[in-house]
This record gives sequence, C-alpha cells and structure tokens, in this order.
Amino acid sequence: MSDDPNIETSETDLARHAEKMAKKKAARDKIMATKTGEKGLIIVHTGKGKGKSSAAFGMIFRHIAHGKKCAVVQFIKGAMSTGERDLILKHFSDLCEFHTMGEGFTWETQDKARDIAMAQAAWEKAKELIRDPLNSMVLLDEVNIAIRYDYIDLAEVLEFLATEKPPMTHVVLTGRNAKDELIELADLVTEMELVKHPFRSGIKAQIGVEY
Repeated sequence: MSDDPNIETSETDLARHAEKMAKKKAARDKIMATKTGEKGLIIVHTGKGKGKSSAAFGMIFRHIAHGKKCAVVQFIKGAMSTGERDLILKHFSDLCEFHTMGEGFTWETQDKARDIAMAQAAWEKAKELIRDPLNSMVLLDEVNIAIRYDYIDLAEVLEFLATEKPPMTHVVLTGRNAKDELIELADLVTEMELVKHPFRSGIKAQIGVEY
C-alpha cells in the first residue's frame, strides 16, 4: 500500500467505478437479452431543425456499406446537385437506386398542378421500390412536405405502409410537420429541434453542409 493518500483515494475511486460499471453492464446485458426480434421499421425524421435528410442518408450509406440494396426517392429537391446524390450515382448505383422526382419548392416552380403531378409520380415510384423485396431500405426524402400540402393523400400512405410494406423492409420518411397519424404508425420517430441556425445570421446554404 502506498504512503501517498492521494494514490489510495485514486485506487478506491477506480475500484468503485469498475464495480459500478460492472453492475451497469450486467443490467444492460439482461435487458439486451430480451431484445431478439427483428422487423422492417417505419422511421420518421421531422422537426424544424437541420439534419433530417442527413441522418436518413447516414442509414442509406450504412446499407451500402453492408452491401444491402436500397433506394431513395426525393419528393421536393431536384433543382440543384447534392453531394449524396452525386456520390451514390457515381459509385453505388448498383446498390442504391436514386430518383429525384421533385423540381424544387412550390414557390420556385409556381405551378401547383405540376408539383402535384410530380409528387404523385414520386409516390408511385416509392411504392414500386418498397414492394421490391430486394430493397432493404427505401428513403422517401421530404415526403412529409408533399403530404402536408396534400400533393399525396395521407390516408393512402398510411394504408400502404400498414398493409403492403414487406415485413423486413425499412422505410424512412423525412420532412417537417409529419402528420400525427404517421407518427403514431411509425416505429421510430426523431424530431430535430432548432436551437441555432446560421441562416438567421445571414449565412447561405454551403456545400458540404447543406448539400
């Protein structure tokens, strides 16, 4: 035993910490032992904060990294190139289908009838990709916006996901203002909260951050 009391205290603290962590691990292992099920998840990313699509693309890239087939349908974006789309189309098109079906926000197109037609076409493509059992995950990017503006019917989306989605297929739906009914149906819901955003300080969208 050391004559230095500080060393003894440190050793005691380390022993207590190790004991505490061992108990926590045992409790965690007990919980994890009960989590044996698997299913295709309905995942919703919503809220006013940044990161909804970014987080969803993170899961798409995980699928690609594991060699799993997946697909993306973009309901609103389309006017500009994005890093995610360019990377997937250039290097991973064999694993991930990518369909940009929108033409920008309605204040840019200024043609509601065309916006509705494009959203309907995107939804038809989304249903086709979700039905395909080879796709492990399908990302419906900014579909919540199309639903909010009644470009596609919420009841139809809910019924399709509840009755036609293959049991092991993950479907990710992004965009602000997700409907309460969709949140209720979903297995995993994350709301991105806005705390600060550089746009409010006059900073424009920047490459590598927003797109």
